[in-house]
Amino acid sequence: MRIGRTPALVAFVIVAVFSGTVSTARAQSGQTADKLATHRSLSAPVRVCAGGDVTLGTNLDPTWAKYAADTLWKVFNLRSDPDSLVRALKPFFAGADLILVNVEGAIGSGPAKRKCGPKSTSCFAFRQPPGAAGAFRSLGESPIAVVGNVANNHSRDAGDAGRDATINALSVAGVRVTGADTIATPVALRLGDTIAVLGFYTDTTAPDARDLAAVRRHVARAVQRYGIVIVTMHLGAEGVSAQRTRNATERFLKINRGNPVGFADAAMSGGATLVVGHGPHVLRAAEWRGDRLAVYSLGNLLTYGPFKLKEPTNRGAVVCATIDSAQHVSRAELRPTMQLWPGVLRPDSSNRAWALVDSLSKLDFPKTGAAVSATGGLEKRKRP
Repeated sequence: MRIGRTPALVAFVIVAVFSGTVSTARAQSGQTADKLATHRSLSAPVRVCAGGDVTLGTNLDPTWAKYAADTLWKVFNLRSDPDSLVRALKPFFAGADLILVNVEGAIGSGPAKRKCGPKSTSCFAFRQPPGAAGAFRSLGESPIAVVGNVANNHSRDAGDAGRDATINALSVAGVRVTGADTIATPVALRLGDTIAVLGFYTDTTAPDARDLAAVRRHVARAVQRYGIVIVTMHLGAEGVSAQRTRNATERFLKINRGNPVGFADAAMSGGATLVVGHGPHVLRAAEWRGDRLAVYSLGNLLTYGPFKLKEPTNRGAVVCATIDSAQHVSRAELRPTMQLWPGVLRPDSSNRAWALVDSLSKLDFPKTGAAVSATGGLEKRKRP
């Protein structure tokens, strides 16, 4: 259900999969997308910069919050408020016309419904302070559009009421919200063009990202109206053992976390131009579908909570892609990140993300996987 149908509620676009073989689905996706993308032109190319999971503090665990704040100040000379945490994130979105991030956790204060049991070792609950909404908006000054995805497994960490409060806080702050429902919300760009965004997660309380026919239908509906649609997905298993991307259902803690490749197929068959993934907490492959791009996981970007940020979960990236028209991305690049500790973000001078994404793309998508250049560009891999 859309909460307050306002321009502030924006949808991220997701990638899904048709049943059948991958080759057949991809052939069909190109043909179908050509018929659906009716609004193709832009006044000027739009630069989209997207990141993975972002959490700007947490107040649901007072013990962790105090420990984290003390450590940040004593070790890193960094305050724990959202405005202080977000400063290190801003440079990675330089030059963007549209900024997309996954809001990993609720936003709010006061009493909240308890998500995790007192003895749980595999449950995490995050709620960011109210100031996080404004901090997200500060990632880009007007007229740059900032879009926050709430289609993920932490949006209800403070219950349904907490999710509603999060959407409201972001909207009031001027952040466009995606993933609140399946209706694409338009994003007006500075030169007067409009594109749309949609976001999905494996959530049975809303149209499910595992329902590939529905994903295609929602994306196609948006493409018919807006032409250019960006899709974001929060899918896949998690952790160090989840770096590979395969055309199969993935599970984590015995939960069906969807088929990211199938999901991308479905979204692109609906006409999506760009697909951006997050959720596994590690970097994954990227692949070109003709002139369209799918990035399967951007990893942790700026996470503040009791995460174990050991290699490679401490590595992430922001992807910046230039969209010239519907179904046409002219160029893209990765901007590597590294977290020294929860909430402590730095540019990765080793450019580890480039090597990881390049090798994973070659392994998982030998024909379509992106090649990462010496300067971080995502290029089409030359066939032998």
